Amino acid sequence: MKKVLVIYYSQTGQLKDIANNLISPLNESKLCEVSFYNIKPVEDFPFPWNRKTFFGVFPESFQQIPVAIEPPPDDVLNTKYDLIIFAYQVWFLSPSIPINSFLKSQYGGKLLNNTPVITVVGCRNMWVMAQEKVKALINKCGGKLVSNVSFVDRNINHISVITIVHWMFKGKKTRMLGIFPKPGVSKEDISSASKFGELVLDALKKDSYKELQKKIVDKGGVLTKPFLILMDQKANKMFALWSKFVLRNNKSRSVKLFLFNIYLWIAIWLISPIVFVIFLVTYPFRMKKIKNEFNYYLGL
Repeated sequence: MKKVLVIYYSQTGQLKDIANNLISPLNESKLCEVSFYNIKPVEDFPFPWNRKTFFGVFPESFQQIPVAIEPPPDDVLNTKYDLIIFAYQVWFLSPSIPINSFLKSQYGGKLLNNTPVITVVGCRNMWVMAQEKVKALINKCGGKLVSNVSFVDRNINHISVITIVHWMFKGKKTRMLGIFPKPGVSKEDISSASKFGELVLDALKKDSYKELQKKIVDKGGVLTKPFLILMDQKANKMFALWSKFVLRNNKSRSVKLFLFNIYLWIAIWLISPIVFVIFLVTYPFRMKKIKNEFNYYLGL
């Protein structure tokens, strides 16, 4: 009997739904025993958010400053697992604070050490740099990253910005004004996550993950675009400056966050389209580098 643990943190339930559908072939198999561990901060974060609390977690999220979390149940902590499926959200281009807190806790090292790990990302659209941060922390915990699957909002960038704000602040995954698409990962993508679970089950049976990532990529399980990778990289540099600025001292924190809020909207609605045009114009001259980076992020 193979023991599999799903570790996750989800405010809206979307990530839990993704994980449930992905591991459904494992649940149906007599080969596996699947357990869940829901990371719980001692002081949890609100949902729905309001503007103050949403932007208030920005600097700590980006700088990966951990908070205290509740210990995992004893039966989880004292079990040696054959595979861990690690499902996480992205907050401000970094793994969410609860996810980061777990990976930096004593529990992360105990559970992940010397264990194959599959990461499952659920986010709006930019996740590659957050994945790099998660990879580094998994490695520090002694885990063995063997595959990654990403689930994103497939709507265009500016539409998904509007709809995700509606969801985060209203708390309901509904069509804004009745005309916008539903926010987040589509129902179809969530429902079809089991096709990746079938690949995971096959690898688990063979006790070999050597070809798993390629098979997941071939089935469309790693969703990103070259332009989004570029934006992720550039935004990380700017977020590093802004987060350090906010955290430099506690004086005028609210004012600094208000200024960051203004910057973010300017970046999304004005700077981003300009960068996209520049990207298109320079693409023929940077094609090889862009393709190499794209292929790198499809892998591990």
